Formats: sequence, C-alpha cells, structure tokens
Amino acid sequence: MSEGIIIKALSGFYYVEDKGQIIQCRGRGVFRKNKITPLVGDQVVYQAENDKEGYIMEIKPRRNELIRPPVANIDQAILIFSAKEPNFNSVLLDRFLVLVEFHQIIPVICITKMDLLLETEIKILKEQLSVYERIGYEIIFLSSHTTEGIEQFRSIIGTHTSVFAGQSGVGKTSLLNALQPNLALKTNEISTHLGRGKHTTRHVEFIQIDNGLIADTPGFSSLDFNELDIEDLPWTFPEIQEIGKDCKFRGCLHENEPHCAVKAAVEIGDIDEDRYQHYLQFLGEIKDRKPRY
Repeated sequence: MSEGIIIKALSGFYYVEDKGQIIQCRGRGVFRKNKITPLVGDQVVYQAENDKEGYIMEIKPRRNELIRPPVANIDQAILIFSAKEPNFNSVLLDRFLVLVEFHQIIPVICITKMDLLLETEIKILKEQLSVYERIGYEIIFLSSHTTEGIEQFRSIIGTHTSVFAGQSGVGKTSLLNALQPNLALKTNEISTHLGRGKHTTRHVEFIQIDNGLIADTPGFSSLDFNELDIEDLPWTFPEIQEIGKDCKFRGCLHENEPHCAVKAAVEIGDIDEDRYQHYLQFLGEIKDRKPRY
C-alpha cells in the first residue's frame, strides 16, 4: 500500500496525488458505515488496483477540518473581500474570522478590486481596516487588473496549504488566474439582481500555485455558529481574549457582568466598538440557537 494526499473530490471519487501521479480512488465501505467522509487535504493510505485506480484504506489523523467547505489539514485561510462590487462588509469579515479562529487556522485578509476606488475611498477603507492590523491580522490590498499586491500575495501562499473564503463575486477566480494565467479558470459576472457574484466553483479541488496548494472551493456555504458554544466565542476575538484575562469573574462573557475589563476597554477605545458590537451580535445568535442533542 502507498500514501498520498487527496487533491480533488468529485461525485464519490477521490483523486490522490502520490509523487506526481494521480490515482482515482473510492473510499472503503467502512468509511460510510462509520460516517467518515474523506476530505480534500487528507493524508491517506491507499491500495492501487492498477496505475490509475484504487481504494482509500486509511485516513491519517487530521490537524483540522472544515465542514463547509469540506477540506482538511489547512495551514491558512485567505479571506477575500472586495473593496467594491460588492462593497466591503466588516460584519461578514468578523463572521469569517470567528469561524477560522475557532478551527485554529491562520487567517490572512485580502481586499480585491482596489482599482475601483477613488483616493478618498481608499483612505476611508484603510482606516477601517487598520483596526484589524492593530489586532495582528495581515492585510493585503489587491487588484487583478493592475496586479497591485499580486507578488506580495504570491509570497503569502509560499509552501502553505491554503483555503480561499469570502463572498462570491469578490474576484477569487480572477485572483487565481492573475497568479497563474495558464489556469484559465472560468469567472462569472456580478448578478445585478442579487448584487452578488454567481458561484463559479462547483467542487473542492487543490490548485498548485508555485510550491503551495490552494483549495478552490464553492465557498463557505454556511456562516452560522453551530459548532461554537458560548464560552468558545471570546477566544475567537484575540483582543477580547487578551483583555478578558483582567475581568474580575472567571468565565466572563463581557456582556452584562460587573467589573468587566473588556467593556472598560471598549469605553476608552482600546477595543473597537464595532468589533465589540459584532461580538455581542454573535453571542446572541449562539444563545438563541436551539439546544444540540
């Protein structure tokens, strides 16, 4: 038997790369029986029937995994938002950050379509995003048309295994084409009726960019917090987690508790007011969620 990595999943087949060779595999019946689904990114043991086909016999332990999109063993999540068409949405960004932090995946924030902004709009947007830089997040400003930031983005990919995440229509596919034109991936226009992009990716597949791998996926089809409990939320906000250590009561949720260091920090501007309001919004969503059984 041999070992490899699943680089593509489509219609019940798993395409395993092993030393440059691609083997089309099916999963063993025991996976279905135990409700285990092989994921793109899985390191697997497979048994080859011939030089093109085989069966996955074992899935190696995962460092992490995402449910939607279904990928595993991701080093970093590249959160892609557009400066315009659709406009940047900080609530949505914070929602993505919570999910990525919860899975202990390093996030990188990328803002595309910078060429569509006027100078005054660029200044406003960068001031808005400076909040995230102060927290410690890396931000890259990009344009697939002018190639602004493309080489910086290429260096971020490096030798990592990354997943793209973000709204549809923000230019994820155009960005991949700018990085590697011979991919010739299909792009699609913004829906004028819905005001958002149309999905162009229908399955999960790794695309190699230089020495790195990018999981090109249909996107995060769910942005709810079904996997989080209320005590999980504070540590997905790094600044709240850090300042929350000074709260008087252990397990403080930074909502209505007295002597809360986080609320005090919001009042004096050490924690961004908008980020804190998003935190409270997400906390309410988790509290209102139906109990899990």
